[in-house]
Amino acid sequence: MELNFIVIEPNISHLLGQAGGLNLDFGKIVPNIPFILGGIWTTLAFTLVSALFGFTWGTILSILKISNIKPLKGFANVYTSIFRGTPLLVQLILIYFATPQLIGYPIPPFQAGVITFSLNSAAYSSETIRGGILAVDKGQREAAMTMGVPYALMMMDIILPQAFKNILPALVNESIALLKDSSLVSVVGATDLLRRGQIVAAEKFIYFEPLIFVGLIYYIMIVSFTWLAERFERRMRKSD
Repeated sequence: MELNFIVIEPNISHLLGQAGGLNLDFGKIVPNIPFILGGIWTTLAFTLVSALFGFTWGTILSILKISNIKPLKGFANVYTSIFRGTPLLVQLILIYFATPQLIGYPIPPFQAGVITFSLNSAAYSSETIRGGILAVDKGQREAAMTMGVPYALMMMDIILPQAFKNILPALVNESIALLKDSSLVSVVGATDLLRRGQIVAAEKFIYFEPLIFVGLIYYIMIVSFTWLAERFERRMRKSD
């Protein structure tokens, strides 16, 4: 019996692109580079504003968690549980799409992102700050109370400065995570880096080049921020 085999030869040139190479042309996005780079300011502004409000609210929550007032302590714990137990993207969509149904007017994408990320960041940073507060020597707190220093003044001038110095690396990591997660605001239409990269991709009908370029920009920003944070941390240690 004669067997006939059919040999299927894959079209390698089709798989790899024209001229036997990857079908990539970064030159196509060169005219759009200024437009993409314009999203850096939106991304940085969003990250800085969210970090400022998030760490401020997180500090308040951390103080409530160590207070002796049970309703306030319970509120802070429930708040943290809710925001840490639900996806960030769900929170963003709820605030941007569902909140206008309750308040009667739309929230701009940038503001919706800041609100969401501030509330979410506060939940995570509050646990870090609480740990830093509890790590401060209790003797200092007892000494301040013995001298009649008011509780608020003691926290602001004695406890919190030492706590923040101890948890600075953790806060830096939280800020880096906030910068990376900021790309989620593109989902609600904010013209950040990722959104601008997507716009260019849709116009040029290419996705790899603009998105790789956007990823490179994020990487440079995060590496630069990490370097600055490390230098600041070394200066803080030398000042001890």
